[in-house]
Amino acid sequence: VQLQASGGGLVQAGGSLRLSCTGTGVILSMNTVGWYRQVPGNQRELVADITSGGITNVADSVKGRFSIARDSAKNMVYLQMDSLQPEDTAVYYCNADVRGPFPGTYWGQGTLVTVSS
Repeated sequence: VQLQASGGGLVQAGGSLRLSCTGTGVILSMNTVGWYRQVPGNQRELVADITSGGITNVADSVKGRFSIARDSAKNMVYLQMDSLQPEDTAVYYCNADVRGPFPGTYWGQGTLVTVSS
C-alpha cells in the first residue's frame, strides 16, 4: 500500500491549487483521510480531513479557502486550495487509515506548496 500525494507547486498569492492523494496497492477501503502540512521547524498540523461517509473537518486557519473531497471508488482524496497566501507555504502530506490485507495508517511522501507574495 502506498499513498501518493501530488499537485503541489509554485503559485502567486490569491491563486489556487488542487492536491491529490491516491491510494495504490491492495486496498479494500480508506477510512478517514487527512491532509496535513509542515513548515521546517514546526509541527505537522492538520489542514482538513474527511471520513468514509464524507463528513469533513477543516482547520480554522484555512476555513472558507480550502475544501476536501473524495472519490472512494478511485481511492482518491482532493484538497482544493483557493485564495492561497504566503503563510500556506509548506509541505503537504496526506494520511489515510487503510482497510484491507495490509491495514494501517499510511502517509504520502509530501508535496511542496510555495505561495509567493
